[in-house]
Amino acid sequence: MIRRLSTHLLLRPEDVPASRDDWEVIGTFNPGAVRHGDDVVLLVRVAERPRERRPGWTPLPRWSTGEGPVIDWTKDDELEFLDPRVVRRKVDGLVRLTFVSHLRVVLSRDGKSIDRVGEPAIVPQTADEEFGVEDPRITPLDGRFYVTYVAVSRHGPATALASTTDFKNFERHGIIFCPENKDVVLFPQRVAEQYVALHRPVGGTPFTLPQMWIARSPDLVHWGQHHYLYGGQREFETGRVGAGTPPLLVNEGWLEIYHGNLRPAAKGQVGAYFGAIMLLAKEEPSCVLGTGNEPILTPDVEFEREGFVANVVFPTGVVENGDRLLVYYGASDKYSAVVEMSLSGLLRALN
Repeated sequence: MIRRLSTHLLLRPEDVPASRDDWEVIGTFNPGAVRHGDDVVLLVRVAERPRERRPGWTPLPRWSTGEGPVIDWTKDDELEFLDPRVVRRKVDGLVRLTFVSHLRVVLSRDGKSIDRVGEPAIVPQTADEEFGVEDPRITPLDGRFYVTYVAVSRHGPATALASTTDFKNFERHGIIFCPENKDVVLFPQRVAEQYVALHRPVGGTPFTLPQMWIARSPDLVHWGQHHYLYGGQREFETGRVGAGTPPLLVNEGWLEIYHGNLRPAAKGQVGAYFGAIMLLAKEEPSCVLGTGNEPILTPDVEFEREGFVANVVFPTGVVENGDRLLVYYGASDKYSAVVEMSLSGLLRALN
């Protein structure tokens, strides 16, 4: 059993002001994390929705290019409520989110508490981001910080890329993995002169169990050489499996902290999420050297078990400090938190 050395709740929805007076923040979660100078910088997903309520109607927010936020008020009897996050339109079977997300920079000096919450840093801009920007991961690479994030639209969830040197100005590089593809993390250095990424293609036809794939690129924008890496094999991976934090280079290889999801037992449920580990070969990261027998992170603490979506721990960032790792994660699709773990202890748990 992997022991937590400490657990800290970092950010709650009430800690972050809404981007508009007539909106409310319902989630501050799934933070990308990286050390920058003397600070740990978090890039936090902030989920918002309109405050207004109309009996018998549901507000479905989206971002319109040139107009900004738009609310599509829809009659409740025209919708099927799938889970706390998603509704389905009965007329055509298409789904919509009940909120829209943007990304904010948050600073921490010690990595375990919050010192400053910034203004919105990456907000929806294009039609590919109509339903929000979500779940950033940050990788230092070639003198810049590269951010992969999910761009959600009527075309489905895709993965986009942005970069920065100061977390004040961001350059967007566009969609790099087309729908449906999420949980893209970049390796922090090239392997055999190529950039490498883990990604999670989501197929609509259930030919197989959940999977993670690996891909390579000459320039971080054009990706190919796609290969299967790992499929859900244990009970806690029956629903979904995907990359969590960017891989961490250790003496033994690449340590990847990923997530698994337990397939929900009933309609309207999401299923519990867990954190787990695998080790990839240093020179050939498409080779899985080992995995842990059990999760390293389970929804045990109250704020992980109760929130917008119950029983969710979703690792998205890691900062190394000697033998101590600070693993940043989203809890119950509502909070940002960090757990401290022993690196040597994690490596001993690999088989």
